[in-house]
Amino acid sequence: MKVKLPNYSDVASAQKRIRDHVDVTPVLRSDRLDEIAGASLLIKAECLQQTGSFKLRGATNRLLQIPKKDRAKGVVAFSSGNHAQGVARAAQILEMTALIVMPSDAPSVKIEGVEADGAEVRLYDRETENREEIAAQIANERGAALVPSFDDPKIIAGQGTLGLEFAAQAKSMGRKLDHVICCTGGGGLISGICLAFSKASPDTSIWAAEPDGHDDWTRSLASGRIETNAAGTRSVCDAILTPQPGNLTWPIGSKFLSGGCVVTDQHAFEAMRLAFRQLRVVVEPGGSVALASALFRLPAAMRGQTIGVVLTGGNVDAKLFAKVLNREI
Repeated sequence: MKVKLPNYSDVASAQKRIRDHVDVTPVLRSDRLDEIAGASLLIKAECLQQTGSFKLRGATNRLLQIPKKDRAKGVVAFSSGNHAQGVARAAQILEMTALIVMPSDAPSVKIEGVEADGAEVRLYDRETENREEIAAQIANERGAALVPSFDDPKIIAGQGTLGLEFAAQAKSMGRKLDHVICCTGGGGLISGICLAFSKASPDTSIWAAEPDGHDDWTRSLASGRIETNAAGTRSVCDAILTPQPGNLTWPIGSKFLSGGCVVTDQHAFEAMRLAFRQLRVVVEPGGSVALASALFRLPAAMRGQTIGVVLTGGNVDAKLFAKVLNREI
């Protein structure tokens, strides 16, 4: 069955639906970061959202639309951590049971966050097992609702509320966003942002940000078709390591996105350090890729302009974060 793509109206409806359950996160700025980037950066600190990432937005929008008669059967999701925590928290709010299929190498802080909200965790091996198949089997056995991490219209619409919020905040500051850069994995957030800005700020260019070796969106936008990352390619940016753009997110992203930016893990580490020292916020590696792009990979044509940057998540393992701050890695 063909799934209808979400649109701007779906994002606007999601914003009304979830507003009592999510926080409005701040927009920060720093003269020092502007100096490094050679541009004026407005930084959306979604790392300060409940559960530490934007994923609560999509999960809440999705679960609120499960009929009340079906909620007793619970939900099943698969995630490297941030979507897992978003689903766990949304399920807790709605008094639903939740099981999350998570990779065995997920940061312990993310696994602990899921369990703290009362969800059950089923670990799997990224290299030898398929998380979608495991989750689908469990959901079928339980009669539970399966909640994808990004390729779902309700998830995309929920994530897009960040875009509506960001556009309104920039406007209230008397600023026009010439560009927005956002970390990108499967594309649920960036496609939602595209839908939001298509009406809220249509002249703003939207850019994907990815780690080196997982630049499937950048390559896909260049070729005009979905490109896949090489099997076994790794990065410390665990939150955004997906094989390729989604079947629903790609048609949206390919229509609205201007292109992609690619950074190394070392760029991400430096962005984490600068975010902590200049903004006083904790950002995980995957959540720092957009800032790293603005600071170290900004195209010359974008210099001197106003750039919106999304810090998507702050769920970083304490030991890793300490090593990053101390320049031990």
